[in-house]
Amino acid sequence: MIRTATPLVLAATLHAVSAAAPPSSAPTGHPVLPGTIVDLTHAFDADTIYWPTAGGFVLEAVAHGVTDKGYFYAANRFCAAEHGGTHLDAPIHFFEGGSTADAIPIEQLIGVGVRVDVSGKCAKDRDYRIGVEDLTAWEGQHGRIPAGAIVLLQTGWADRWGDRTAYLGTSRTGPEAVAELHFPGLHRDAARWLVRERTVKAVGLDTPSIDYGQSTLFESHVILFEANVPAFENVASLARLPAKDFVVAAFPMKIRGGTGGPLRIVAWW
Repeated sequence: MIRTATPLVLAATLHAVSAAAPPSSAPTGHPVLPGTIVDLTHAFDADTIYWPTAGGFVLEAVAHGVTDKGYFYAANRFCAAEHGGTHLDAPIHFFEGGSTADAIPIEQLIGVGVRVDVSGKCAKDRDYRIGVEDLTAWEGQHGRIPAGAIVLLQTGWADRWGDRTAYLGTSRTGPEAVAELHFPGLHRDAARWLVRERTVKAVGLDTPSIDYGQSTLFESHVILFEANVPAFENVASLARLPAKDFVVAAFPMKIRGGTGGPLRIVAWW
């Protein structure tokens, strides 16, 4: 049994600890790192995959070399759309009044992780939509998805990263290419179930969009974002994660007023 200290005893204990410690003392231990850390982020470069209507990632060298004073100096500038590579979709992206990238509470970007593997089904149907039955099947094996979880959906699409045609379903760019997109996504009913029945913090997956490629209404985006639940897209290396019992931290570029932005997402346990 765990007993709760009374306020008087707790105050006395804190006073004794405070009195025993030198005023200028600092922590003597070192932070304990987790046993395993996995980077879930694709690197940004000239080959990074963006939506067909967006330009690519551009890195331009400003300086690179030894200066006239004898020290080495390097600096670049970059240009990129918000929505490409491993990135955040902020709720404002598909919901007027939703949080912008800079306004999402930092606590919402860190949470207990859940990995739902639907890669087998997606391998047979590149337009597969992850349904409520996939989520409840996961729960049948691993227990209830905890409130406040960050749910990561593994479709297997990260294995196609680097091959634009295999990943998107088309090599074309421009507005006419959007109708040719074919990749898995989250069914609108499953999006609604996650926000109403499980109150998740965020949802991520390893494809270009939370909605499947053939979507024209982007209903899963709308449902999640109306509940101020952000999305993480083009997530990498989900196959390296356990099904549960890990922590996710997903930190986007803090763009004031942004509808999204480049994301560095990691998991550890």
